[in-house]
Amino acid sequence: MTKMVHHLLWQGIKIEVSYTPDWGLDVSHLEVRSLSPARAKLPITETGYRSHFIPNGTLESSDLTACEWVRAELDRAATQTAWLDHAAQSRQGELF
Repeated sequence: MTKMVHHLLWQGIKIEVSYTPDWGLDVSHLEVRSLSPARAKLPITETGYRSHFIPNGTLESSDLTACEWVRAELDRAATQTAWLDHAAQSRQGELF
């Protein structure tokens, strides 16, 4: 079991992506963690951390790296109303 760790920058947030293929029980393990700002909310997690298990070979058959797969998921989830509202509110700031 070899864990691969990579970093990506998404919408100004530094993110760590850890991927462990063949984690066990016929699944691979993907972890996403926002580093800077620490624990920043992401459209796939409100806490800045997400652990996700996928069937072995899923990522490999997609021809995407772990970072590319996570970026695609972030981009997809960022089109949802809840994230769009959060992003707009973050840009504007809160008065109270």
